[in-house]
Amino acid sequence: MPTLRRRLLDLLGRQVNVHDLGPGAAVLERRGDYRITPAGPRTWLVTRGQSDHRPVVPPQGWTRTPLGPGAELLARESMSDADELALHKRAQNHLGARHVASVLRHYRVDCVFDVGANIGQYGRSLREHGYRGRIVSFEPVPDMAAELRTVAARDPDWQVHEMALGREDGTAEINVVPGSMSSLLEASEFGNTRYKRFQRTRTETIGLRRLDGLMDKALAGIKNPRPYLKMDTQGFDLEAYAGAGKRIEEFVGLQSEVALMQIYEGMPRMAEAIAVYEADGFEVTGMYPVTREESTGRVLEFDCVMVRARSLSQD
Repeated sequence: MPTLRRRLLDLLGRQVNVHDLGPGAAVLERRGDYRITPAGPRTWLVTRGQSDHRPVVPPQGWTRTPLGPGAELLARESMSDADELALHKRAQNHLGARHVASVLRHYRVDCVFDVGANIGQYGRSLREHGYRGRIVSFEPVPDMAAELRTVAARDPDWQVHEMALGREDGTAEINVVPGSMSSLLEASEFGNTRYKRFQRTRTETIGLRRLDGLMDKALAGIKNPRPYLKMDTQGFDLEAYAGAGKRIEEFVGLQSEVALMQIYEGMPRMAEAIAVYEADGFEVTGMYPVTREESTGRVLEFDCVMVRARSLSQD
């Protein structure tokens, strides 16, 4: 049976917008355009359209930090170290996703190649942040690919390919790890120490294809395509990138997970990866932490967002 609080919220919802944050917490607004995003335990990021600049009055024990026209951050004044870390991670994830969305709009991207798609988290985020162009996802692990197909089946312009991308066509053995850490590379000593899940690794044979041999079919029906390449392959990004060959020149932007610490044996470090991308004309627009070591605070990996600026002047 609905609680009294729930019945009241349902009733209020006929007159105002109600954002139910969980037990004991809700945001009420008079039909505005607020957006509520979780940013840690009992912490939320509140954003608002630019048509209304009235400040949000924080409750006692909270602080309000303006983030620019139409956005404010509400956070508790006192947090535990764990809550503080969770706030940073979720806020950075949110800002990173918004940054990618703005890049896709500004560069008029109409096809995103989602390499290392797992179960579709990245594609769903693109849709949530307004991207309506084509998504072409690649996921080599059969169980993950099956879940991905279920998600993409509801989207008419989202393709799924059960394969990995690499420097050559063929087959390969992938180390299947629970979660989103499966890789064509072996775990390093550091990786094995930090991630206990590597102890449950198994191997599977998968298909491996070059990207340049798949692009014509993926882009079919798009006039003057402006593709974007996202890679999250657990240490294999440069190999997937190499498979694009000369056709990498067609991409207006890319996103790669670059490492400061080697979780896998032989994975390139951040400086090496960025140097390869820069040599092909891509330039950094944003760096967002992916994983941070709780005990030391050091970042293990960044999501690096890059664009080919000259692709705007060529129009």
